[in-house]
Amino acid sequence: MITRKGQATKEHIVETAATLMGQFGVAGTSADDVRKAAGVSGSQLAHYFGSKQALVRAVISHQSESEAVVVHPMLRPLDSMVALHAWADAAVENVDHDSGYGACTLAMLAGSVSPGDEQTRVELCSAFTRLQLLLRDGLSAMRDRGDLRSDADLDELSMVLLTALQGGTLLGQTMKTSTPMRSAMNAALRYVESFAA
Repeated sequence: MITRKGQATKEHIVETAATLMGQFGVAGTSADDVRKAAGVSGSQLAHYFGSKQALVRAVISHQSESEAVVVHPMLRPLDSMVALHAWADAAVENVDHDSGYGACTLAMLAGSVSPGDEQTRVELCSAFTRLQLLLRDGLSAMRDRGDLRSDADLDELSMVLLTALQGGTLLGQTMKTSTPMRSAMNAALRYVESFAA
């Protein structure tokens, strides 16, 4: 059982690793870099994370929770077009805030996974699925209320929104502009709106 102080140390290590991986990528961030930046010993790092892959998986989990806040701003359901537009605006603002650089995102982490690292790939898939389900829940409420037509494919619509978020994030970080995010979100929202009842 981990103590409160131990949990705080572990979280500090993960947050430090996420920051470094956002700046230098997974490959450009060594365990020693994380240890030094977090101000912890090698034995502490090894105690909480037996390998770099375990640390990367912890960062994925951390980022999944952070991105869920973007998907689900202030824990409000995304169950109306007004809420979806506000969510899209927040996503664009996040890319603007990060100047398209330095944020450790699921999209960035996905591009850094080694093809042979199946456990990390599965963890990323789970994170993406959790985000998609948050979006799907809101769309389901819209359809149940009659805001969306009964033939609206909620799995497809939620995947389109998730793809706009992740693709817009990746291109925004690469190009250092929020234009890709804005374009992707606008197209995704127009597609959802095409199913309005």
